[in-house]
Amino acid sequence: MNNSTIAKLFVFLISFLCFTGSGGIAQVKLLIPMEPSQTNHLKAYGIAYRHLLNGKELDWLLNYRGGSFLFNYEKTLEDECRNKGVSFELLNGTQTAVVYADAQSDGNNTQIERLEKVAKIAVYVPPNALPWDDAVQLVLDYAEIPYEKLWDEEVLTGKLKGFDWLHLHHEDFTGQYGKFFATYGSSPWYLNQKMINEEMAAKFGFRKVSQLKLAVVRKLQEYVANGGFLFTMCSATDTYDIALAAAGTDICETMYDGDPSDPDANSKLNFGECLAFENFTVDLNPYVYEYSNIDMTNQLLSYGQFNDNFKLVEFSARLDPVPTMLTQSHTYIISGFMGQTTGFNKQFLKKNVTVLGMNEGTDIVKYIHGNYGKGTFTFFGGHDPEDYQHAVGDPKTELDLYPHSPGYRLILNNVLFPAAKKKKLKT
Repeated sequence: MNNSTIAKLFVFLISFLCFTGSGGIAQVKLLIPMEPSQTNHLKAYGIAYRHLLNGKELDWLLNYRGGSFLFNYEKTLEDECRNKGVSFELLNGTQTAVVYADAQSDGNNTQIERLEKVAKIAVYVPPNALPWDDAVQLVLDYAEIPYEKLWDEEVLTGKLKGFDWLHLHHEDFTGQYGKFFATYGSSPWYLNQKMINEEMAAKFGFRKVSQLKLAVVRKLQEYVANGGFLFTMCSATDTYDIALAAAGTDICETMYDGDPSDPDANSKLNFGECLAFENFTVDLNPYVYEYSNIDMTNQLLSYGQFNDNFKLVEFSARLDPVPTMLTQSHTYIISGFMGQTTGFNKQFLKKNVTVLGMNEGTDIVKYIHGNYGKGTFTFFGGHDPEDYQHAVGDPKTELDLYPHSPGYRLILNNVLFPAAKKKKLKT
């Protein structure tokens, strides 16, 4: 029996089931298509998340019309789509059967993922940070997805146990305050940031902020190992691993921690505990706005904004459901964007890391994913998908102007994928 015959039988069976029941009335589904014609891609994720939050389920149709969402019909759901400006389609039994048959056809690189239990979300963010300085908070607020904020104290006192998914704000886990000293060392905001971090370190008995941040990173490592989902952007990607690698040495100069760095620090780096990177070299110059040779910002700047694009990797929806979920979009080519950490040098990736997106024809990787213990991590280079070169003090991005942003869609893919059936969450 060929695939075409199987598909026809599947349509007949689903149609029969849909039309049987009370009074022979067809069950109706509500489809939110996620192809380019969708009127608001970002708010569609919020509808899906809140649906799950209310204890209900839905199907994520991977690679089908841009990664569409399929719900059992409810009038309240239809009303919400209208209110949020999200386009949708109502399907009768026969139409639903055709959708399922197409999404499960062997001839298409598509798959159906049942989403069941929503992840409880937290954002690790300093108390003095402006909410629009972080793309993740921006898009969670825009999509109306609830989250809680926490920082060092909550992490060190075990509050992470109450959350399934954690985003790290653009933190510097090396204790060098973002290496902003040369440019902003006398600025009030920089001095305030330094004071807040030093007070937190002293509160927990640490002499240096770098020691505080290392303790935090180790708690985060424990969180992931126990099944947490970790998502980071910008400097929270590479400084996470740099802090772990430098645990046995001192990479901070006097203006950061009161004493000189170890001139032999690079020979003492230990990459064994790092999540994603290995064999890199740390930049010990305190006046250079760069942590290590992991980052490829300078190379990307040389391309210019209109030549800086990265391409999503295509995976088998059935064999690799997790990376497929994380790369759902209505386009495979995505405009690049800068950050303190913009992209990753491929040669320093650990072998267990899955590349999700990279600049074609280069060794510049933008988007990666991997497993650690029972949990997962995803690192996304850059600061704001719709602000090419975000600077300190820039106004926030108004997402009403970018409801179709594929870069912001990638963030929301990460928010949603933990809801998939747990047996599927392996890469």
